[in-house]
Amino acid sequence: MTVLILTCEEDVTADMVVVHLNAAGVPVVRLDPADLTQTVALSAEYVHGGFRGHVSSAGRLVSLDALRSVWVRRPGTAAARAPEPSAWLTEEASQALYGMLRGGGARWMNHPDAARRARHKPWQLRLAQRSGLPVPATLITTFPQAARDFAERYPDLVVKPVSGAHPQDPPRAVPTTRVPPGTDFAAVAYGPTLLQRRVAKRADIRLTAVGDRLLAARKETPDDGDSDVVDVRFAPSAAPWRPAEVPPRLADSVRTYLREAELAYGAFDFAEDADGTWWFLECNQSGQFGFVEVDTGQPIALTVARWLARPEPGGHPRPTDRCGSAAH
Repeated sequence: MTVLILTCEEDVTADMVVVHLNAAGVPVVRLDPADLTQTVALSAEYVHGGFRGHVSSAGRLVSLDALRSVWVRRPGTAAARAPEPSAWLTEEASQALYGMLRGGGARWMNHPDAARRARHKPWQLRLAQRSGLPVPATLITTFPQAARDFAERYPDLVVKPVSGAHPQDPPRAVPTTRVPPGTDFAAVAYGPTLLQRRVAKRADIRLTAVGDRLLAARKETPDDGDSDVVDVRFAPSAAPWRPAEVPPRLADSVRTYLREAELAYGAFDFAEDADGTWWFLECNQSGQFGFVEVDTGQPIALTVARWLARPEPGGHPRPTDRCGSAAH
């Protein structure tokens, strides 16, 4: 049984997992939907109530019936690199590929429907609150007066994108930024703006969830740091990420979030305040983890590989390899 990884060509995070799958003898096929009609091809026939067919990538052929799991890591836009790309071809290729894969019995990390829904920030905040995670006061608006009223109630605010950067377009990443006192907010009329009460944090928390396994890391905010730089991705800090214990009640809430969101993987970002409360900021359903593993030594890539290698309960027999045998 084969693991199928849908991702772009240059994906170090996927590379880390592939190393463990290869070492365990688990067959892996990796492809980018952007290469459909070029180095990626597909064919399936509807027979006896289901599709039976194959997907090939760079000459490697895999049967749809032989897929144990599909990791939707960071795939490109379907058929984007076709000789004559078009919106029509992209839609046709996407419908064909994902429609065929949905018809099989493979496990998903994460299912396309769940992944698409999980990217919506307003939906995330509501689910986090319902799951028992502390959420800072938040406003999303195109009304300047609503923003002004919100700023009167919460004078210390940050502004961040509603959607975040597209996975394949990192140059568009916009840092979370502190809102200066006296801001007029007239510009929010030109596009939806997300304002959030700033958490005076003593540390950033990255919690990587793989199935039921929770691996948390903590990065302390330096005492002499610039209080106006609130986005850890852009903060000039030499402090390393270190392993952190997940409070039991918060662990229960995170697992509730994953269950309700139907996610097998999630990268949660929290801000830890002076009282030790972990405030939910977001959950990236395809977030990076390599930087955390490098600093902490936590076996995140191995945990992902074990999840992908595990067969469905009562399904296909477990392979006789290290990865499969360790995935109980």
